[in-house]
Amino acid sequence: MDKSSALRQYFGHDSFRPGQERLVDGILAGRDVLGIMPTGGGKSICYQVPALLLPGLTLVISPLISLMKDQVAALTAAGAPAAFFNSSQTIEEYRETWNGIRNRAYRLIYVAPERLENPRFAQLMAEQNVSLLAVDEAHCISQWGQDFRPSYLKIAGFAAALRRKPIMAAFTATATAQVQEDIVTQLGLQRPVRVVTGFDRPNLFFDVQRPKDKTSALFSLIAQRSGKSGIVYCATRNAVERVWTALNDHGIPAARYHAGLPEEERRANQDDFQFDRRTVMVATNAFGMGIDKSNVSFVIHYNMPKNLESYYQEAGRAGRDGEAADCILLYSPGDVTTARYLIGHSGNDADLDAQTRDALRRMELDRLSVMTDYCKTDRCLRGAILDHFGQGHGDTCGNCGNCQGIFEETDITVPAQMILSCIKRVADKLGYHVGAGLISQVLRGGRNKRVLDLGLDQLPTYGLMRNTSQEQLRAYLDCLGGKGYVFTDPEHATLRLGPAAGNVLFRGEQVTMTAKVRPPEVKRSPKTPEPVSAAPPVEDSSLLAALKAERSRLARRDNVPAYIVFSNATLSDMAAKAPKDMTELLQVSGVGEVKAARYGEEFLAVIVGAVEKK
Repeated sequence: MDKSSALRQYFGHDSFRPGQERLVDGILAGRDVLGIMPTGGGKSICYQVPALLLPGLTLVISPLISLMKDQVAALTAAGAPAAFFNSSQTIEEYRETWNGIRNRAYRLIYVAPERLENPRFAQLMAEQNVSLLAVDEAHCISQWGQDFRPSYLKIAGFAAALRRKPIMAAFTATATAQVQEDIVTQLGLQRPVRVVTGFDRPNLFFDVQRPKDKTSALFSLIAQRSGKSGIVYCATRNAVERVWTALNDHGIPAARYHAGLPEEERRANQDDFQFDRRTVMVATNAFGMGIDKSNVSFVIHYNMPKNLESYYQEAGRAGRDGEAADCILLYSPGDVTTARYLIGHSGNDADLDAQTRDALRRMELDRLSVMTDYCKTDRCLRGAILDHFGQGHGDTCGNCGNCQGIFEETDITVPAQMILSCIKRVADKLGYHVGAGLISQVLRGGRNKRVLDLGLDQLPTYGLMRNTSQEQLRAYLDCLGGKGYVFTDPEHATLRLGPAAGNVLFRGEQVTMTAKVRPPEVKRSPKTPEPVSAAPPVEDSSLLAALKAERSRLARRDNVPAYIVFSNATLSDMAAKAPKDMTELLQVSGVGEVKAARYGEEFLAVIVGAVEKK
């Protein structure tokens, strides 16, 4: 069997996606590889296809139990011999897997990085012919990345201790240039074949909203997507509990997930979401790294994450099947305060020296600043993300809230002068800078104890904007920050004048503010374009509905998530092509030989019935 035959037989695809084949060829040629591909871009195919062709065993390092279970379930359904080791297994399941490895029954074994430190497991692997060691979510090995896990640092030593050093393959969706270099160094990749396919996800619609009432806005957003599967991310466990309770009280079937829940409940809640018994998952970032559920139609961030890498990774769990999906962030200034607290109390740096710990904290604060700028920008949101990862793009994408929103421009020179003057006068009087909250108090004529004790009520700028709402004043400050007239010291969260502030205060420079006056009417996101010469056939919506109903029936029968039977994208292609027999069914993208044999007759019967009904 060759790579193309394996791709067709097991995964039902006639051709590789961009970047996949080069990585597969590199591994089959015995080269180390590094693949940077967007979520849903097909990273797993890059090591799964070689694993089915190489002699011996492929060991996959995966960060979460959920990811292992999803990928092993999908591989098993496709006829590929795979298994996992993790804490969710019973003693009997553990022994079965252990014996299966000894009897050469598997081609792929998934484990968490912590498993490598187990002496018995290390001995078991030393007895095997490990041909390939694939590291998923490889950015976790870098202390400069957003998800640093010290256990990943053990991978290189484990590989070197095997009977023969295996081919090393590292994959991630989110890695800046600095993190990419760190992955290569920490894993000891030797002259790796490096493929960066880009970070753009054309099927995702991005938007940032600033509602007065987040909970009401969330109800509305989910109601507009009734029946669709989605994730709501919150910054803290308490927020998860509040939002989860509110959604269920509102009649929305939601599950919850955070590290404070018992493992048994987390597992049960995740299964409810995976099997579509609950359409919405409310979770902290403990849920979902590498989640393989393909039919997530929306990801809503109830709170702003700490950095743009995390946001893009979490938002990217929508639309993995290539279908249109929405990524919406509900922003409020309080999110910045929460994020600062989480950065200062992460507890993940206890083993680092003081100098490194300080450098990491400064870097995290800089990342927070980038994330905050994303929430406040009026330019293309997709462009802001791609800029961060160093990828070129056009001025507009046409598929984000800012590109589709209606904006108006207002002259705010006078309020800008008031704000800048207040920042300067407060600093001059006190001899140090203060935060946005105190500046707002002075401008709006606040009478709280700190304002009065510091004598700030005696300044000429005191009360100048008492008729301006707190919300409007925040909008002015955001605008001035975006234009560089003011900036926030990331270390102390204090406001300072930027170099151009003097032009407004002393030289009459005009300041304008662009504000969104109407949210976008979301135009459905396009699917990721396929390299085809002719226009693809259009799906039959009534047939698609019938195919989805049959998929649900078969999923319940086999006790597997619906997407394990076939993805939404596969059903869409099936509805468009309406195959009449097994030969034609095998031409549908995503239908491999094993799945065709297992499910083909049922789906063909649905298609025939729909055609006869018409």
